[in-house]
Amino acid sequence: MSVDSTLLVPYASYLRVYEPLAAFPEPERTHWARYARRAGAPGAQEELRRSLADLVPVPPVPVPVHESGEAFVAHLDGVLVVCPWRTRLRGWLALRELVAEGGLPAPVLDAMLPPVVRAQVEADHERWLARNPDARPWIRTAVWQVPLRWFALFGDEERRYEAGDRAAGRAPVLRYRTTMAQARRRLARALRALRDSVDEGPLTRGLIDVGRWLEEFHPRALVELDYGGLVHAVAEERLAADRSAADVAAGLAALRAGDDEAAGEVYARLSERWRAVRDLRRAN
Repeated sequence: MSVDSTLLVPYASYLRVYEPLAAFPEPERTHWARYARRAGAPGAQEELRRSLADLVPVPPVPVPVHESGEAFVAHLDGVLVVCPWRTRLRGWLALRELVAEGGLPAPVLDAMLPPVVRAQVEADHERWLARNPDARPWIRTAVWQVPLRWFALFGDEERRYEAGDRAAGRAPVLRYRTTMAQARRRLARALRALRDSVDEGPLTRGLIDVGRWLEEFHPRALVELDYGGLVHAVAEERLAADRSAADVAAGLAALRAGDDEAAGEVYARLSERWRAVRDLRRAN
């Protein structure tokens, strides 16, 4: 059975890191150099279709048997940078998170992914980790939201918005791109503002987690926030007006200035904006 090619990207956003070829050991470096020269490298929609195809068999294949040799490719100041998909690793991490957080009722989870399938997948993951203890994904995913901590890495001037074209079947695009140096600098400033002003909470802990992840990558990498499939869940006029990175920057600036009231107003506005998107998850 094939997966319908008209399926939309799931309602997920992505935080990606693209590294220069120098960051990869051989023979992987040569693989990515050759890969980048190929025409028509697959994009995010193709990665989705392949993942959906694995869920069709009975029992389903929640994690690919072999790691993907695909990647997203971009250029930073004329230098080729690569973001490997690592679909197998991300599948393991996503399944572990789904089970740990109890995102689905047990009967639903068991029907979708029987316990025997999950046990086998977890055993495969543990064996793989024993051989690859330092492995980490180049892509982080969030469902039905963009975590506010991600916006702290970007400036409004790095925002790129492209309107969709229904007649041409083209979806809108909303993303940010910055250098690793800028992302780390902004994250450090955001952490200082939060620690100097408020007690440690989820936002602070989330920034610490993102910071540790970014430290794993090459200092001349590219960092990208992509609204991904969320563009299908938010009205296009709201997407065009969305300046969440600018709002986060304004809130942090208010904290640094000691204006807790203004910072609270910004945070409330952002929270309400993204709560409205998350609430769509349970809408009929």
